[in-house]
Amino acid sequence: MFKKILIANRGEIAVRIIKTCRKMGIKTVLVYSDADAGSLACEMADETIHIGPSPAAQSYLIQDKIVDAVRQSGAEAVHPGFGFLSENPVFARRLEAEGITFIGPNPHAIEAMGDKITSKKFAAEAGVSTVPGHMGLIESTEEAVKIANEIGYPVMIKASAGGGGKGIRVAHSDADMAEGFAAVKAEALTAFGDDRVFLEKFIVNPRHIEIQVLGDKHGNIVSLFDRECSIQRRNQKVIEEAPSPLLDDATRKAMGDQAIALARAVNYDSAGTVEFVAGQDRSFYFLEMNTRLQVEHPVTELITGVDLVEQMIRSAAGETMGFKQEDLSINGWAIESRIYAEDPYRGFLPSIGRLVRYEQPEEGDQGDYTVRNDSGVREGDEISMFYDPMIAKLCSWGETREAAVTGMARALEDTHLSGVGHNVPFLSAVMDQERFKSGQLSTSYIKDEFPDGFRGLEPSEEQKDIFITVAAAMNEVLAEQAGDPSERTDWTVLIDREAHEVSLSYDEAEDLVISLDERDLTLSEIDWRPGMAQFRAVLDDEPFTAEVKRAPDGFDIRHRAARARVRVLTPSTAAMYQRLPEKVAADTSKLVLSPMPGLVVDIPVTVGQEVKSGETVAIIEAMKMQNILKAEHDGVVKAVGAKAGDPVAADDVLVEFA
Repeated sequence: MFKKILIANRGEIAVRIIKTCRKMGIKTVLVYSDADAGSLACEMADETIHIGPSPAAQSYLIQDKIVDAVRQSGAEAVHPGFGFLSENPVFARRLEAEGITFIGPNPHAIEAMGDKITSKKFAAEAGVSTVPGHMGLIESTEEAVKIANEIGYPVMIKASAGGGGKGIRVAHSDADMAEGFAAVKAEALTAFGDDRVFLEKFIVNPRHIEIQVLGDKHGNIVSLFDRECSIQRRNQKVIEEAPSPLLDDATRKAMGDQAIALARAVNYDSAGTVEFVAGQDRSFYFLEMNTRLQVEHPVTELITGVDLVEQMIRSAAGETMGFKQEDLSINGWAIESRIYAEDPYRGFLPSIGRLVRYEQPEEGDQGDYTVRNDSGVREGDEISMFYDPMIAKLCSWGETREAAVTGMARALEDTHLSGVGHNVPFLSAVMDQERFKSGQLSTSYIKDEFPDGFRGLEPSEEQKDIFITVAAAMNEVLAEQAGDPSERTDWTVLIDREAHEVSLSYDEAEDLVISLDERDLTLSEIDWRPGMAQFRAVLDDEPFTAEVKRAPDGFDIRHRAARARVRVLTPSTAAMYQRLPEKVAADTSKLVLSPMPGLVVDIPVTVGQEVKSGETVAIIEAMKMQNILKAEHDGVVKAVGAKAGDPVAADDVLVEFA
């Protein structure tokens, strides 16, 4: 077994690999860029080596620097994690030539499966069902439009070297194809240094299901069953679960058999994932094979008990797999929510900055569910513009899918972040939706359920009870702290402008009793004091956590996806509040604002130009993604506020219409 491993990655996955190496008694060396100096991964590694500036193209993607770090440290092997050089056959071959072990599949498997065009052809020859499409290289937009018409819209445009949801567009018309083809080529060149693009038929209302495979260097290959990854935005997975609620035993076995056959055809000898697009009728087609560890691997580990990072290391060291297919089974259900520094209220756009507060849920057995939180950042760390904005992979396990969903909802309640925008409210919304609970998923889920964007959910009656009792309890604590002599027990609680008359008292156990609408609600086990961002308590025997913040005239309270301004007032003051006119939002209808911090790629309009609704007026690049901003109505350009190459902040004015 290896004595020392170099980790050619960063963030959460570097932390994950270090944890397994510690368990195995293996020393770790971590390479890091300027942006990652002092990171959690750097703190945890046994040794660290600086490899350059923050941009990945100047640090993590430079093979010479990785090899030099291996030589400098004396490491025997390299674990590439995911992304960066993890699926680069040239890198794997170079390590092999240098006498350094690559912890991943053999270079032939990476080459055969890593390129999407090659893998499609390979899968078809191996008898794996594939989606209709054009696997050859496409040189021009005109050729792309012609091929798309032959395949039949809708058509997916994909970068051959793509990954992580980047370099993908769906075209529904010739116009979409013309615009999307150019955008995908540009994104692919920026993100992967390879602008090759291919086309395939887009399956309507599809589901994304994948099979985890594992092989060793002695010809043993097993399936560790399936994961469903259908909850996506911008073609990037957001919520994953194992197993899939769609599959029956027969379909699960058929998919597993195909995945193993494909892996066996290339002598696969590590952890890898065969991805399928599935119809609601359980038909399935090969999508691609990821020849690396997947972001969502924890859910497979939770239902099988297999440490995939450990198995990758053991396989690379030449060990024989210690179990067979018949030894594996599915135990319970697991869900993973990817917590990102992105603002769901602004179209899920990336949010960068300092993570001012980060309170994590307690890991381990929580009674009816188990929590696992794989995170690569700490409170006070910077979310950098140079890398993927993932903060954590929050996982829950339960004996049933219902238990896992309930556990995830509670774990999200116990997660508090501030300083950057984050998607925890959105993830909570999905857990509370009946459609998700029923397992009726598709890759268009977010678009279907939130067609006008995410605005949160209206509070349920149970959540209104939480808002009222939390506000009343905080008001009591603050009054006691201030020495309020009034001892008032009757209040009016406003949830925004909705009034609720309440009366407060204490029972024999000194729990707070709130009389509301001829009901008595008991709030016990209160865990809150002024300054705390989370209010924990038990309401009528149901534990909950709410996010709270004092406002000048009340409290801002969020429970899961519902939030409101809540005020505890005397009845006379409440009556006056309800007569106040509502604040009118500023009119920005004539402005095109930058939706995020980024770099202006192009503003293809000029002052005085007539613009039609739907025309592109600006292109902003952030997190290696190009965001195309279009006019929402016809108009004449009055002013242009930026030019190509300019850095812009969120809400900067790019174009103003007369």
